[in-house]
This record gives sequence, structure tokens and C-alpha cells, in this order.
Amino acid sequence: MNPEDLLNELEARRAKALAMGGAEKLARRRAAGVLNARERIDYLFDAGTFIESGLLATSIETRDADKSPADGKIAGFGKIHAREAAVVANDFTVMGASSAAINMKKIGHMKRVATSKGMPLVMLGESSGARLPDNMGARGMGTLLGQDPQQYMRLRESPWVSAALGLCYGSSTWYCVLADFNVMRKGAIIAVSSSLLASLAMNEQVDAEELGGWRVHAEITGFADQVVDSDEQALDAIKCFLSYLPSNRGEAPPRAPVPAGSGERGADILNLLPASRTQVYDMRKVLQCIVDNDSWFELKARFGKAAVTALARLNGQSVGVIANNPLFKGGALDADACDKIVSFLVLCDSYNIPILMFVDTPGFAIGVEAERKRAPGKIMNFMNALALVSVPKLTVLVRKTYGQAYINMGGGRNSDEFLAWPTAEISFMDPNYAVTVVSGLKPGEPDFDDKRAAMEKDHSVYDIAAVYAVQDVIRPEQTRDYLIRMLEVHRLRLSGGIGKHLLSSWPTSY
Repeated sequence: MNPEDLLNELEARRAKALAMGGAEKLARRRAAGVLNARERIDYLFDAGTFIESGLLATSIETRDADKSPADGKIAGFGKIHAREAAVVANDFTVMGASSAAINMKKIGHMKRVATSKGMPLVMLGESSGARLPDNMGARGMGTLLGQDPQQYMRLRESPWVSAALGLCYGSSTWYCVLADFNVMRKGAIIAVSSSLLASLAMNEQVDAEELGGWRVHAEITGFADQVVDSDEQALDAIKCFLSYLPSNRGEAPPRAPVPAGSGERGADILNLLPASRTQVYDMRKVLQCIVDNDSWFELKARFGKAAVTALARLNGQSVGVIANNPLFKGGALDADACDKIVSFLVLCDSYNIPILMFVDTPGFAIGVEAERKRAPGKIMNFMNALALVSVPKLTVLVRKTYGQAYINMGGGRNSDEFLAWPTAEISFMDPNYAVTVVSGLKPGEPDFDDKRAAMEKDHSVYDIAAVYAVQDVIRPEQTRDYLIRMLEVHRLRLSGGIGKHLLSSWPTSY
């Protein structure tokens, strides 16, 4: 062939690969209001920055070569807000984006480059699982599985983010739960295997939504960090999440301009706090009076709701916010809330994000259900993770804290600075419960009030300040300025703002 014919062949092969699964399949997705894999990539990256890796790859099986453009997974590199990132987008129009030998090599290459060059890896999930019959039999298993011993190892050298944008079975599910951030579009499914296979295995009909729909993972498993309505919203969430993080753990998070009016709502805080310590309120409204305007990015909002975890900014600096939320269970920390907080501690410590804790809790949820959900282990996992955190930790005691929860929420020496508001009180146990435990008396019975008064002795915020277990008591409206200044004091100067990453190998989904 002459050079012109060779070039024509190249262009023909590229055009065939770019056509994906064909015009008919692409039209059906368009009619359903769902982006295809290449449209998702175009939306994710800054215009004109995507460079593809493996466009001309096809199935290793010659019988499938003509019907497997890019082997069903589109990979490459692009820029998100001018910073490099790697991507693997499953192309469901090509053999259901099923996992096979060649596209697994593409994933492996993206992971190696992202890790070694210090950039985030984005996985856009939508896959039918393992490709059949390629994976069947001993030869298929030996050829396709387990070739990379580090395939599922997370040391959090650089951020991994994932989006569930359709049916996610097999490896798509693995990457959703391995990710530092996983966003799920309503209508998507995250499960080990399809509802059909589950129905066959269980010999009963299994509904896909009950198996792995968004409510399951937002409210029960906690695998969905956020839930959105569209592909575009999912990709926007990924871009927003990454804006709070460094490109890799060897960098400090990027700073952002401080929006006008930030901090002006500090005077509203006391109006948001009820006079009675037993009356509920939404802690999130308080927190948003303190952080920079328009910088609130909450994670796992529907899971473990007695705790709040969110990325935000304070004077342009990325911070991780952990708080009790009395609006749910009075702020009592249950097993799910403990898991949620631990996951967030790992995220912040792995990527050099200082942690702010806001405390208003009656303690840990107790009872039969709590014990069966392994509450003691969850509480100690929480303490172990907190002790391993090496980024700055600042704690604000808003109202009440009792017992072990005082320690878990940063009390004692578990924060670099522990401050309180005048609304705070602290003790080992709610005084009413303490009277009943010690004397058997109940509210309204003779002598109860006298014994309660004895139990309340020395539990005010000034009593704990007197023994220097809090470093200061401040007015709520002063909190923002105090925290900004203390973050300057506790900045990791010796390491250039980089932590020790002692939690980098903590399991992603224990």
C-alpha cells in the first residue's frame, strides 16, 4: 500500500472506533436523555484537553474484533479546571462495556500513570460485568483474572473518584466502592452481579432497585457519597469534589478566592441554637454561617445522619467538617455514623485537609441493635483512626457532650485545639440518667431534683476551662476568625503542609 492508502486506512479505523456501538444505539441513549461515554468525557474535561489512550484497541478474541471498538472502555487524559486527570469511561454501547483482557489492560495503564505521575483517576461506571464467554473456563480465569496483584490495592497516592451512571456490575462496582468519592445517578445500579443472576442464584425474583439502587447505597450501605438526577450533575459533582483536593498526596490542597460576604452570618448562630439543650436543630445551618459562602460540599448526607461530614473552605483553604447533628437521633452516634466519620477522617488525612469538629451529642446510641451492629468495634475504629490523623484537628464544643463521645469527638488530647461556646456543658452522663442509675429515682419522685443538682455540679463550660481541658471559651460569632488563625498556628510547616498519611491503607469499605 502506498502512504496515502495507509493514512486512509488509519482514518477509517479511527472513524470506526469513534462511532462506538453504532448510530442506532447512540440514538437510543440520546432519546433517553443519557450521555454516551464520549459525551461524558467531553463534559468532564476542559475543552480540547482530552487525549485518548487505546482508541484502536479491540477484543483479544478475533471473532469479536469488528464489534468491539476501543474494547468498550474509553481511556485517556484531560484537564479538569486546568489540572491533569486520567479517565476510564465505560462504553455500554459496545458489548455492554463488559470486562475483558484488553480493556483491563487499559484500566491498568491508567491506574499506573495516575499513581506514578500524581493525578486523579476518574472512573465513569456503566458495565454489565465480566465478558462471557471470554471469562468462562479455567483458561479464561487464568488468562483474565489476577494478572495484576495490585489491581485492588489502595494506598491513596492520588484521588480516585467514581460515578455510577447506569448498570454497574462486577468491576464497575469494585471501583465505585474503592473510590474516595462515588456519585450515583438515580436509576443506576451498583451490585456484585445483575438482578437476573441473583434471581437465578436465589431461585426467586430479585428487583434491581432493591438489589443495588440509589436508596440502598445512599441510606443503607453508604457507598453513594452523593445522589444526583442526571449525568451532567454527576460530572459536576466530580469536578467540585476534586476542586477541594490536591492532585496527589504530595501536595497541599489548592486555595480558592474567598467569596464576598463570607463570615457575615456569624451573628445569626445564636438565633439557630435552641435555648433548651434537648431541643433539636439542624447543625448544618450553623456550620454554613462559619465556612466560606458557597463552599459546602456534603458527603453521605442520607447515611448515618446523626453525623455530618462535608468538605468546605475557610478563608479559601480546604477543610473537612465533622459534626453531630441533633436533628437526627438527637445527635447520638450510631454504628453508621461512626463508619461515616472514619471514612471521612481517612479522606482528609490522606489528602492533607485539616479537620474541624463541631460537637453536640448525648453520646453513642446504645441498646440491643447497637450491640448487634458491633458498636464497641465501631467506636474503637473511630478512636484508632482519630489517633492516626496527622493533619491539624480543631474542635468546637457547641452544646453538650457526654462520656466516651467526648473523647471520640476530639476531647482530651485528641485535638490540637479544643474550644467551647458559652452554651456548652460536659459530663460523663446526662444528669437525669445518672440519678436513675445511681439511686433508682426517676424524674418527679422525691429527692430526685436534689440528687440531680449534685450530679450537675462542675459540669459547666467554665469548669472544664478552669482545668485547661478547653483552650478557650469564645462567642459563637468569633468562631470563624478563631479557626482561621488557629489553622495558621497549626499548619504543618516542617513538611510543607503534607501529613504523614498513616491512614492511607485503611480499608475503603470495611
